[in-house]
Amino acid sequence: MPAETRTEFFQTGSAAEPVRLRDGGSLPGVTLAYESWGELNADRSNAILVFHALSGSHHAVGHNPEIEGVGDLWQPELHAGWWESMIGPGKAIDTDKFFVICANYLGGCYGSTGPASIHPETGKPWGSAFPAVTAADQVEMVKRLLDSLGIEVLAAVAGPSVGGLLSLTFATRFPERVKTVISIASGFKTTVLNRLILFEQILAIENDPYFNGGDYYDGQGPLYGLALARMISHKTFLHLDTIEKRARQDVVQPDDVLSWYRVRDQFQSYMLHQGKKFVRRFDANTYLRIIDLWSRYDATHEGDAETPEDLFERSRAAGQRWLVFSIDSDFCFYPEEQSELVRHLEQAKVEVMHIIVHSDKGHDSFLLEPDLYTPHISWLLGR
Repeated sequence: MPAETRTEFFQTGSAAEPVRLRDGGSLPGVTLAYESWGELNADRSNAILVFHALSGSHHAVGHNPEIEGVGDLWQPELHAGWWESMIGPGKAIDTDKFFVICANYLGGCYGSTGPASIHPETGKPWGSAFPAVTAADQVEMVKRLLDSLGIEVLAAVAGPSVGGLLSLTFATRFPERVKTVISIASGFKTTVLNRLILFEQILAIENDPYFNGGDYYDGQGPLYGLALARMISHKTFLHLDTIEKRARQDVVQPDDVLSWYRVRDQFQSYMLHQGKKFVRRFDANTYLRIIDLWSRYDATHEGDAETPEDLFERSRAAGQRWLVFSIDSDFCFYPEEQSELVRHLEQAKVEVMHIIVHSDKGHDSFLLEPDLYTPHISWLLGR
């Protein structure tokens, strides 16, 4: 079993000095849950910041059986770190050399302040009153965490999927604090297709009769709405061949019955199983906040720049190096999205290496096939 890890908590802001958010909302204090691995060196120059994906957590490595205040959402499937294959001694992000840190997002449900947290004025969960959160807000919170640890400059910032969007925003909002950027299966600006897919998920949750506008914590909650949202997204995370293979292996005899419709085959049953499993470990309000962030993501806007070239001029001036991975079978962040990012970096004359990973696993290749990424990441971090 991997070594046991422990979640730590960072607090910032207060009722007297609330945390102001980009869209005009505010919070009277914020808690960020985070974990770290490896050791900071004497001059604190060996830190690597990792941002997790949409429904991930700060628990990237090791075994963590419990997180204070999270309760039943911390299901056994989460106890093992989600990037165990990429972070650790001798791995792509080598904890013998680097101090690695990952935080749960603001608005999250795994220990950070989120919609399920208690509102200090009402004594009840924030629910619908919890404000919208942007990528710029997320990286500002993490910057405060790094400040508290005395980390001024990161050896690298890395992230897959939505984590890649936040890596980009951190690197361009605070360019002098980042030497290397590793973006995996991510993009530069959310496409119309993804906005529509995300909107379908928003509608699925909003139209669940138990959603109650987001104020559902004293009742059942929008379980079917969240399950449907997960089913909509899940088919973009895996290549359809992989879904078919898993369905045939995992679900032999479908026996699910909805109201009138009986599930007819193992593929429908497999997807319904994924949805039902997800609702046991995630909060619908958190899901809405993060997909809202993703839906309207535009790196230029989040970086308060006029044009992409203006945005990445900061990276060029700071001497940043970028490593961008595409996955040729990705149906979530299509390879064209990474090509757009690379084109903007090249036009700004930023040092960038673009690797196209050939995989039949789809978007989740970054979780399943570490050998396709490790040589390139190890080489770049070892330069």
